[in-house]
Amino acid sequence: MAIQSIRLFGDPVLRTPAEPVKDFDKELHKLVKDLTDTMMDAPGAGLAAPQIGVGLRVFTYYVDDQLGHLINPSLDLSDEKDEEGEEGCLSFPGLTYPTPRAIRAVAKGFNMHGEPVTIEGTDLMARCFQHETDHLDGILFIDRMDAQQRKLAMKEIRQAEWSGLAAPTVKFSPHATHGKAL
Repeated sequence: MAIQSIRLFGDPVLRTPAEPVKDFDKELHKLVKDLTDTMMDAPGAGLAAPQIGVGLRVFTYYVDDQLGHLINPSLDLSDEKDEEGEEGCLSFPGLTYPTPRAIRAVAKGFNMHGEPVTIEGTDLMARCFQHETDHLDGILFIDRMDAQQRKLAMKEIRQAEWSGLAAPTVKFSPHATHGKAL
């Protein structure tokens, strides 16, 4: 297993848009394995590459016993919203908040071999696709809350025992990031 450290809220890599994957090589396969191992160990429903310090458009997911990954995703979302669905994030340990999301999502992208993939999801799967794709765009789930809810969340985040911890030591990634933050 190759379990990596998960970056916490406040780390700049979480606010940096990720670069598209261009090379579907052994390094990408290792990244997908690292993401999967780290997500399953946490445990979480999804994990995006920036959460382990890699600025590439890759995420893994494990929802309803369905394990997978998506590279360079794009989403088509339903107009119908779930305004009250609870959402958490491995970069905000132990905290969950109601976060509005589309109820249905169609995610398109590629698998680690460069083959096109289309996955349809509803409810938790749709929420996961939206949450992880947001990470790839430098958007966090607290950004999706209304101003009042976000203010309450920020207060709780500041009081969390992990808040304000020193940022992890930055290591150079073996994955090509094309000059983006690690």
